[in-house]
This record gives sequence, structure tokens and C-alpha cells, in this order.
Amino acid sequence: MARDIISTTNAAQPPPSYSQAVRAAGLIFLSGTAPHDPRTGIVVGATIQEQTRQCLKNIQAILEAAGSSLEKVVSVTVVLADEQDFSGMNEEWLKWFPSNPPARQGAKMPVKAPGLKVSIAAVAEA
Repeated sequence: MARDIISTTNAAQPPPSYSQAVRAAGLIFLSGTAPHDPRTGIVVGATIQEQTRQCLKNIQAILEAAGSSLEKVVSVTVVLADEQDFSGMNEEWLKWFPSNPPARQGAKMPVKAPGLKVSIAAVAEA
């Protein structure tokens, strides 16, 4: 099965140990995407809403680079540093997916990263 590595400078760059996304089997698999500014690499936002928004902006840019879009997202994993941020994350989430949202699961971050409140991974149709 063929697979293509997806990369764009319009989204935060991952460490060299993994790709922003991989297209395979008619799907696009996005790695956990943090709320980093694509140009500076600095975490954007102090609130969970701001950080969720930046994660989704990065995801949108990666999907566009792959020829897909947020409308084609079928599954998402949201990883929170603090479970108390769930309602704030959901508040921003609903602005991006007001109807027909993708399947979603949640998890708690296994490690602490300074200032990082959320990371979002996704699977979308190619």
C-alpha cells in the first residue's frame, strides 16, 4: 500500500521523530497537533479556548496541504493536560464543528509540557 507524507509550513512543525500527517488507504492520519505558532514554534494562547483554536487552525492547514478539509474529518482524539479544561475546549470545538461533528475520544496527557493544555490528533478522508 502506498503512503504519502504530508507536510506544510502553514502549521506547527513536529519533532523529527514523526510526520505532521500520512495519507494511506484513502485516509489522512494527522499526528497529535499542538497549539504552536507555525512561524515561531511558541504555544499560542493562555486559555484552553485559544489553544484549541490554534490546534484546529494547524489541523486545517495540514488537511488543506493534503487536499482535504475539516469537513472530511471522521475521528479525533483530544488530549488534555487538565480534565478541568474539557468544557472550555468543548466551547471552542463547537464553533468549528457546529453540526455533524466527527467521532471523538479524549485522553489525558501522559507528560507535562510547559504551557501546553491540549493536543489534537485526527483522521480524515483524503
